[in-house]
Amino acid sequence: MRNIQLKDDITLSELSLGCMNLPLDDRSETEKIIRFALESGITHFDTADLYQFGENEKVLGEVMQQFRSDYTFTIGTKAGNEFDAEKREKIGWNPSASHIKSAVKDSLGRLGMEAIDLYQLHGGTIEDNKDETISAFEDLKKEGVIRSYGISSIRLNVIDYYLKHSDISTLMMQFNPIDNRPLEVADNLNKEVKILSRGPVMKGLLSGNSRKVLENKFEDGVLEYSYEELQDTISRLEKINGDLTALSYAFLRHNDAVIVNGVSSLAQLESNVESYRSMPELSQQEYENILDAVKLIRYEEHRA
Repeated sequence: MRNIQLKDDITLSELSLGCMNLPLDDRSETEKIIRFALESGITHFDTADLYQFGENEKVLGEVMQQFRSDYTFTIGTKAGNEFDAEKREKIGWNPSASHIKSAVKDSLGRLGMEAIDLYQLHGGTIEDNKDETISAFEDLKKEGVIRSYGISSIRLNVIDYYLKHSDISTLMMQFNPIDNRPLEVADNLNKEVKILSRGPVMKGLLSGNSRKVLENKFEDGVLEYSYEELQDTISRLEKINGDLTALSYAFLRHNDAVIVNGVSSLAQLESNVESYRSMPELSQQEYENILDAVKLIRYEEHRA
């Protein structure tokens, strides 16, 4: 497993595990997923306080505890959303310093950690008091409560502000050959800031079940694609590499991104790891062949 070095002396496995869809109700299956991930060389685990209203962090923290003596790993979580855990409902967006400094304590408690490896702002709008938010993250970093911080956002005006005015180490965005909107950001990104690519298989569209997923989830198309255009694009990509997951991973590696792939079963993770291990090293021409097979799209809203 390759590793990607961040600033702040943090290393993330190139293939990392998104924990949002872990089968929390099946503790045995969740433990099997985590164990297999660690045994496969996955060392970074991504969660958020909002996922299952705190329950995701709690279960992840409890499961990871049994592996701390045998494995070295990092955990990233996110904050910015207020929620009522008892009612299991979101209250609203709150990137204030007071909320972030309160939320981090709750996350530390649920995860059973003394410091969070990577703490991310879970969204962000241009109307936020961004300097206050940045100051809160910097304070937590100086206090040793977090080791590094980043943002999870697709708003280019927000991203631009954080790149210019903060010390973020990561930027999380949905990124894959179909949703290639982050290319605009990746091409101009400071090498010290790494992209964390969520949704690398596009809800299964870039997987061995692509045809079934296309029919069940994308009958109305997506982004700038109609159903028929998606169908044609998938066929084009399959001609480049029949393993669409491996193809997407290779595309993301070419962009020096951390691949954050979520799963809900052990079988999914086993398949993902197999695709990771078989992914090709793309030449520039092969990379351009992928770009030729898809639509090159861009974010139209929330621009500077």
